[in-house]
Amino acid sequence: MIKLKRLNELSKQIKGKRIAVIGDMMIDAYFQGVVNRISPEAPVPVVDIDNEFFRFGGAANVANNIVHLGGIPIPVGIIGNDNYGKIFKKLLDKQNISSEGIIVDSERPTTAKVRVIAESQHLVRIDKEVKTDISNKIEQKLLNYFIKIVNNIDAVILQDYNKGILTRRIISEIIDISNKNNKIITVDPKFKNFFEYKNVTLFKPNKSEIENAFAIKFENEQMLIEYGQKLLEKNNAKSVLITLSEKGIILFEKGKSEITRIPTKARKVADVSGAGDTVISTLTLALTAGASLEEASFLANYAAGIVCEEVGIIPIDHEKLFEEVKLSIK
Repeated sequence: MIKLKRLNELSKQIKGKRIAVIGDMMIDAYFQGVVNRISPEAPVPVVDIDNEFFRFGGAANVANNIVHLGGIPIPVGIIGNDNYGKIFKKLLDKQNISSEGIIVDSERPTTAKVRVIAESQHLVRIDKEVKTDISNKIEQKLLNYFIKIVNNIDAVILQDYNKGILTRRIISEIIDISNKNNKIITVDPKFKNFFEYKNVTLFKPNKSEIENAFAIKFENEQMLIEYGQKLLEKNNAKSVLITLSEKGIILFEKGKSEITRIPTKARKVADVSGAGDTVISTLTLALTAGASLEEASFLANYAAGIVCEEVGIIPIDHEKLFEEVKLSIK
């Protein structure tokens, strides 16, 4: 539990922190309409579209969370030379997020998740993406940009969705450069390259990601704790935070035999989509503000509980987060 005075300090200190978000930039496209007939060409509904809108996805959603928490995100990734890439840049401009670290790769499309919805019914999702690793040329461009900005950031988030941006070289060199410059490094991993993220400040998988990485199914909590400790040692991380959906989180810290359990703060779980993005954003900003790992985990868990009460992927708001925490500790 955080004292009120300490909470107020962290609330102020979070604002203006600069966070490099490196990873798979995506765009979520939504096409909404109504169905009045079946197609004469095939037994499928015809959707008459009356609304379309676009939102940040993937690592870009992490950047969006940082904006709403009062920080300054610096997204580093790629988009394609296509219409979705143009829309992505317009979204960045709308949020006053720098696009300087976004490289246009004409050989790949902008990763897009297109959803067709009719009268609140999700009919189909169309994914446009390439999952192969980026070229050596693009790797070097990303690394050159990071070297250019590293002295002007407070932390780095490596946000992996296995779309080919976070290659072994990118992971290794970004972590090495960050550690040499004493930067906080947090990681939200996926299956590929799971054990490549060594020597970071905080590694944040969920339960199923650890099961997949170790090719094991946890039969009880003791097994989860055992493999959480193994992961801490294997990746030589300062800490490992495992998210457990509606069961909250477990925090492992290097040099501490005891673990920290924090139960979920969601009063009613409506939708867990985007909760992981909220957790890594809040955690990282809190750490840059001087929070301990336990304090940062408490705030991140609370933030995830708030967004899980809403339907759809929404960013966490700074004022709402700190007001809700204040009410809980009074």
